[in-house]
Amino acid sequence: MEKFDLIVLGGGPAGYLAAERASQGGLKTAVFEKRALGGVCLNEGCIPSKALLNSAKIFDYTKHAESYGVHVTGPQLDHAAVVARKNKVVKALVSGIGMKMKKEKVTVIAKAAKITGKSAEGFTVTDGDETYISDRLLIATGSVPVIPPIPGLREGIESGFCLTNREILELTELPESLVVIGGGVIGLEMASYFNSAGSKVTVIEMLDKIAGPTEREISEILLKNYKKAGVDFKLSCKVPAVGKDGVTYEENGILKTVAASKVLVSIGRKPFTEGIGLETIGVYTERGAVVTDDRLRTNVPNVYAAGDVNGKLMLAHTAYRESEVAVNHMLGKKDIMRYTAIPSVIYTNPEVASVGETPESAAQKGIEAKTVSVSMRLSGRYLAETDDGNGIAKLVADTKNDRLIGVHLIGSYTSEIIYGAALMLETNLKIDALKELVFPHPTVCEVIREALFEI
Repeated sequence: MEKFDLIVLGGGPAGYLAAERASQGGLKTAVFEKRALGGVCLNEGCIPSKALLNSAKIFDYTKHAESYGVHVTGPQLDHAAVVARKNKVVKALVSGIGMKMKKEKVTVIAKAAKITGKSAEGFTVTDGDETYISDRLLIATGSVPVIPPIPGLREGIESGFCLTNREILELTELPESLVVIGGGVIGLEMASYFNSAGSKVTVIEMLDKIAGPTEREISEILLKNYKKAGVDFKLSCKVPAVGKDGVTYEENGILKTVAASKVLVSIGRKPFTEGIGLETIGVYTERGAVVTDDRLRTNVPNVYAAGDVNGKLMLAHTAYRESEVAVNHMLGKKDIMRYTAIPSVIYTNPEVASVGETPESAAQKGIEAKTVSVSMRLSGRYLAETDDGNGIAKLVADTKNDRLIGVHLIGSYTSEIIYGAALMLETNLKIDALKELVFPHPTVCEVIREALFEI
């Protein structure tokens, strides 16, 4: 029975980074991962979807190249080749993580792990064949897609007609028509790719807006761009049934059906805690998520949880930081997890990026806020590179305390710009101090400076 200082359940962003940091800190560490290192993010989410979206973006550029003085004849998108490239990228990154684990002397066990209890020696974990023991545990088992109890949906998944984020990334042939159930981040990114690639795409969303908690004006601009590109939207619509060749939805009390070659189910994700043995040591969960404090501790001493499994913010970069905080606490270092300045991104074309409060959330919290919105066209670079762009930068300021509390962007490069806005929030500098920052010129990020002077 091999003994470890730390056993990590799950090899996704939270798990593999925690294992790396723990081993660097002198802890003998093992990580269990039943599928592939990198978890959903690397294998079935963040990375593969960005590979597809980048190919679509290049293809979109060729379709509009003449307005930039570039003549292109007969551009085509080879979906099978796009998927092959995506697989190559994923394989390289997974291999890289494996080499990193080997370098840091982390023991990687390619099996599912289950906690079986605790003894005087420590926590016991089994992979079905061997039993291991550890002084500490980190739960990093991630999340799984939510599959609602819609009649016909599970049958559709079994037949291959309905897909989750995992299966849709493996399609080697473009569906003639794609219906996306859910207008959140995953649904929108896949709608963007398949629409650009040539599928007829319809998005059905229960809410009256797309992109979930995204600031409303930004959401409306994104919707306008999607519609202009040819995506059809059914907002404020419920899905009561899925058939063998289409989806039934309810619009204003009337049942309608839209035909589909494939259906993507993308209404959210939920923490994965089933069958991992949390009950054997009494770990407390709430609505399926492992409850943690600001040091990622659970209610059981020496048991931590990081990443999607704690249900706080299901983002890979949140998982990275949570894992670091958890390991720092294990090593006796002072550190806490803060969630107020974590950025989020939708990697469509145009990109959407945001951090902090929206005008609505600020009002709900009783914050005296001022909101300013400026056009991305104030940026010389944006104007030079983007014909007919309608991007904006929207800033939310706490006027009582003279602090920036929210930044919301839609336009080119926003995924690369938003970290600077997050740093502005994290440092809690006064707005006059932020105005003193020197932005490079010409850049798209200069619109944030323009907006600061409107507050």
